[in-house]
Amino acid sequence: MQADMPKVVTRFAPSPTGFLHIGGARTALYNWLFARHHGGDFLLRIEDTDRKRSTEPAIEAILKGMTWLGLDWDGDAVSQFARAGRHKEVAEAMLAEGKAYRCFASPEELNAARETARENGENFRGDLWRDRDPAEAPEGAAYSIRIRMPREGETTIEDRVQGPVTVRNSELDDMILLRSDGTPTYMLAVVVDDHDMGVTHIIRGDDHLNNAFRQYQVYAAMGWHIPEFAHIPLIHGPDGKKLSKRHGALGVEAYEEMGFLPEAMRNYLLRLGWSHGDAEIISTDEAIAWFNLEHVGRSPARFDFDKLDNLNGHYLRALDAKSLLSSVRSALEKHIGHSLDPSEEERLLAALPSLAERAKRLPDLTESASLFCNTRPLSLTDDAARQLAAEILPVLGRLADNLEAVTEWETGVIKAAIMSFAEAEGLKLGKVMQPVRAAVTGGRPSGDLVETLAILGQAETIGRLRDRIAA
Repeated sequence: MQADMPKVVTRFAPSPTGFLHIGGARTALYNWLFARHHGGDFLLRIEDTDRKRSTEPAIEAILKGMTWLGLDWDGDAVSQFARAGRHKEVAEAMLAEGKAYRCFASPEELNAARETARENGENFRGDLWRDRDPAEAPEGAAYSIRIRMPREGETTIEDRVQGPVTVRNSELDDMILLRSDGTPTYMLAVVVDDHDMGVTHIIRGDDHLNNAFRQYQVYAAMGWHIPEFAHIPLIHGPDGKKLSKRHGALGVEAYEEMGFLPEAMRNYLLRLGWSHGDAEIISTDEAIAWFNLEHVGRSPARFDFDKLDNLNGHYLRALDAKSLLSSVRSALEKHIGHSLDPSEEERLLAALPSLAERAKRLPDLTESASLFCNTRPLSLTDDAARQLAAEILPVLGRLADNLEAVTEWETGVIKAAIMSFAEAEGLKLGKVMQPVRAAVTGGRPSGDLVETLAILGQAETIGRLRDRIAA
């Protein structure tokens, strides 16, 4: 960033009326990356002016979701509602300068004017009192404050994603800035807050593009510097339709519960509408170094759970044993019903990297990891139970005796002992290995059987075989 350029400041401004959904998370990520790329600030503003729908649990969910994603913000989160006095001050300043006016129209009058405009194929401007003298209003009548929009010419926004977008000023309505009860509207509050917070770049969904032309006029009326706008296309489902819950329009916490890693979510959301050549696996450091607005696509991105699963599997495989254990410990202890003891931890640290090779989400890993815990006697899947028919149990008993005599419990010796046993019994190796796998895993997903036996240890392996014999 050049020394004479202003410091880049971006913001994420969610409404706390529900969870932090996946589209909002991507918007937050893009703002965070743009600020970090330029060495600027990323601010968080909670747009809680809708007092009926804004809730503390929703605010907590947003903060928790941001923290889980690793999107740290600079300074404290700002409450828009707490700044209502400042919003009112700006509206009154615009009124005093003739940039706004008092509107005494009743709801009935406005509804009638709106209907007339619709019938005539015209835009509703809400300008019933634009050129009237306030002295005409009854004494003490309630009024709202409306902006005096320009009527001539055009307004063009040089959008960093959409390119130049132009509207005729005659299409803009004299929107309300301050309601008759003295409360500011969102359209005023967002501009005042962005100005006061020093926001230089407004990066948000393209469903706000129409708002930008109206908000632009507030900046112009106040003589304020107008930030750069970048309106990113929304996310669609795999079928190209608007993203819904059945596609994956869930709260960020739902993805955490489903077993996705935050680094995988960041990578996936980054690529959901932005690209850097053919790169698919992009670390956070690379994302910060490479991110720009020029490579944000203009077409809606399509959410795809299969791609997210594959990406999450990559990040699982990249974790070391200690990180894997940390990621599954809580769920695993809940699954097995007790805290892990040192022997279980030792087994898991040896087993988890191999188990991660076949996992896509953390619950996959939790299920397979449970076989290395002390949960005897193991419950059996239907398939495992079929492998342990009555006629095979005496064979397992004799194998257990043989394995008990093994003096060095390591993969080469274990494999040789089982092969020697199968030959002595006149059985194909698979006829021995399959019931052994069923007995020691209960049918849970597992990797190489001999490696699994080595990790379980001699006593645990023999104990599980004898459990099946005694069942």
